[in-house]
Amino acid sequence: MLKVSCFPLGPLQTNCFVVHNLKEALVIDPGGNPKSVLNFLNKNSLTLKYILNTHFHFDHILGNKDLQDSTEVEILASSKDDFLLKAQVGGGGGMLGFPKVPLFDYRDIGEGVVKWLGEECHILSTPGHTPGSLSFYFPESKVLFSGDLIFQRSIGRTDFPGGSLEQLLDSVKRKVFVLPGDTIIYSGHGPATTVHEEKLFNPFFQEGGIF
Repeated sequence: MLKVSCFPLGPLQTNCFVVHNLKEALVIDPGGNPKSVLNFLNKNSLTLKYILNTHFHFDHILGNKDLQDSTEVEILASSKDDFLLKAQVGGGGGMLGFPKVPLFDYRDIGEGVVKWLGEECHILSTPGHTPGSLSFYFPESKVLFSGDLIFQRSIGRTDFPGGSLEQLLDSVKRKVFVLPGDTIIYSGHGPATTVHEEKLFNPFFQEGGIF
């Protein structure tokens, strides 16, 4: 079973996750200064294999460059969000007054199954919050990293460029709610939840609910 540690980083305290098997690790969405993440990797003698991005909003990628420079590992993300990266490198946090995102190199990935940390990982295309939003599902450990697709009792915003409420709701129904109920959902913000809890209690998916 994989172990998961959460580090809220950056101006929006975005959840950055270190996923590891006591030897190797993945870092998901380093949204700020990665010093605490690097300290954790070093303290536990973990070899970082990849940096993963669920999407390219500034608060999920602000620490990419520093972490990549410190570890010399690849960043993996969807090129469908490249337009967002270009805007936020030039505009500074999407022109919201936050720090500019340092430019970084990344490798394009899409939906498929890979083997990371000794387990299968299902890379899921889950657009809606952004066109290139990805979720990472490890069925053996029963964990899903959803970025800003779904939160405990809520969903990600769809009013930013490239967002689509229809796509987001469809992504959750077809890609998340089909997973076993005891799958833990680790979101980009807020506490963890489960597939079962969100199917039962998330107001965006109840009959006669918000939409």
